[in-house]
Amino acid sequence: MNLISYIRAKHNLILKLLLVVISSLIVALLLPGRQVKGHNVGAFDSIWPYADLIVEKDFYIKKTDAELHKEKIQIENEAPLFLRIDETEKELKLRALEALRVSNNKAFTILAPIFDSIYERGIVQQLSDDESKRPLMLYRNGYAEQSLYYNFFTINTALSYIELKGGNVTEVNPVDYLAITHFLDKDKTKWYVGTKFEQMSVYRSVIKQGEVLVKQGEPLTNDKRYLVNRYFYSRNLNSGNNFLAFIVRWGMMFIVMVILLFYLIFFRKQIFGQNKQVFFLFFVVVVSVFSAFIFHKYGLMVMALPFTLVPILVRVFFDSRTALFTHLIGVLICSFFMADKLEFILLQLISGIGTLFTVAEMRKRQQILNAALVVFIIYILLFFCYQVGFGTPQLVKKVTAYVPFGVSSLLVLLAYPMIYLTEKIFGFISDFKLLELCDLNQPLLRQLSQEVPGTFQHSLQVANLAEEAIYYIGGNTLLVRTGAMYHDVGKLSNPRFFTENQVNGYSPHMEMLPLESAKTIINHVIRGIELAKEHGLPEQVIDFIRTHHGTTYVGYFLNLHKKDKVLTNVDENEFRYPGPIPFSKETAVLMMADGVEAASRSLPKKDALAINDLVDQIIDYKISQNQFINSDITFKDITIIKKIFKKRLMNIYHVRIEYPTQ
Repeated sequence: MNLISYIRAKHNLILKLLLVVISSLIVALLLPGRQVKGHNVGAFDSIWPYADLIVEKDFYIKKTDAELHKEKIQIENEAPLFLRIDETEKELKLRALEALRVSNNKAFTILAPIFDSIYERGIVQQLSDDESKRPLMLYRNGYAEQSLYYNFFTINTALSYIELKGGNVTEVNPVDYLAITHFLDKDKTKWYVGTKFEQMSVYRSVIKQGEVLVKQGEPLTNDKRYLVNRYFYSRNLNSGNNFLAFIVRWGMMFIVMVILLFYLIFFRKQIFGQNKQVFFLFFVVVVSVFSAFIFHKYGLMVMALPFTLVPILVRVFFDSRTALFTHLIGVLICSFFMADKLEFILLQLISGIGTLFTVAEMRKRQQILNAALVVFIIYILLFFCYQVGFGTPQLVKKVTAYVPFGVSSLLVLLAYPMIYLTEKIFGFISDFKLLELCDLNQPLLRQLSQEVPGTFQHSLQVANLAEEAIYYIGGNTLLVRTGAMYHDVGKLSNPRFFTENQVNGYSPHMEMLPLESAKTIINHVIRGIELAKEHGLPEQVIDFIRTHHGTTYVGYFLNLHKKDKVLTNVDENEFRYPGPIPFSKETAVLMMADGVEAASRSLPKKDALAINDLVDQIIDYKISQNQFINSDITFKDITIIKKIFKKRLMNIYHVRIEYPTQ
């Protein structure tokens, strides 16, 4: 039971620790199983920029089925043709020729030497055009002799030779004495091709352990790119899963994520108290690592990823220090996917800092374009200096080396739609959204200006006072202006019950009991929250409606109620606003500005002394009512705020400071 009570009491902290465990586990699963010594290379990579790539173990590149089939076809087409000699028919033909000695001695005398020359070279059977181009192998006396098809006669070339030598004898047909002596031996040719198939290696390349696959600065040919990519594929395929190594990686990532959590605990307690905001920061880091993992796994350009989107997104919804710290955590983890970690950290960290300078106050869309330009310039300058000083100087001359930086800079422009999506998914509010809400053509503000112009003018003056005060003490000026513009929208329901909207000195409260009047006044806060939700205003703006009166009393009607002798047992809580009290600098300043501006309208004499006393009285009353105990505001801030309010009110009412006369 004690354990359950402890969990209930510490459920927020336990939830955040669980988030750290899960996020560190995901990151550990995504990290490479061994040190990255390079990346897959493509057509854009003309030079190997990293240290010499030394093969860790024997590396074999198998031929593909298509390559093996192509090689077999090549062997079949280039293999020599084996010939066998069969002179049986030749002997018969020569006997027939010898018979001419008796019947036609003249013809025999002419033909005999010609046929001797023909048979000395041999007559081969007719081959196809493709076969005639291949070498011929002739076994003679136990030895194989290589020859060419054109070293032999065919029946046709023999006849041409006989004609050339004048062997055309009218009484004799030379074909009758010609016989093929060399025949194609298909079995032996097939056997030879089969032995070549058996000797054919299934490996395209064999690289031994310790050999240098590619040297730093070496130009990359297509074959070299293929070897490098196949090596990394084989290396990743055989990396295996070492459970102990995984536990170590998880522990390391757990420490990194805990550091981010400790940063929020010690320096950003307001963010730490919001589970949704803490989840967003860890989510951004995990998404960055996942993107690097995908690009690394599929051999894409990791440097083309827009890592500087992280500080932009975080800065839009939080502060610059939180943005920089989150970016640093993400860059350190993603560096495990890079071969040159120092270069990666240097480029991404400095470019992230440069981005923060351009989006210090994100109020113009042009700032995103400026950020993309700044990122590209920083990338180029740092890359050039690093490669010339510490890396591969030849690389700076290659235009393709700068392509990833151009892609990354262009992708920074995705910040605008991503800001919109983050607002919708996480319910955050950006300066862009606040600027939209401040537009006087917004339906609720337009209705306020047309139906209750007195309240609208009051809201404008409160916005001016609060914005200037926040500017000097530090805070979100745009947020406090937006909150001020909407803080009194609840007065749209019963505008005549509020002094600034009354005319001719008539007040409906004259005909009402003090308690009824108080409830009507208090109701404008509740009605304002309802109207704001109906119009889809963000919770950050609705908070100003909730807190601008805190838990103070409707003092005027409470005093009237106490003076009525007929009424007894006065319950002061019925005259109290529902709250909550302000919980930030912005909401606290709005409460002060609202009270001071409203009270200043009822001053009978608006001089420097009256305004000075009024401001002190209103703000001191709020302090006495403990309205600022939940706000991170100091007495020094309050002193500055008082001075600003006094000066502004004097300017509004054109009050001149009276100097003492002698």
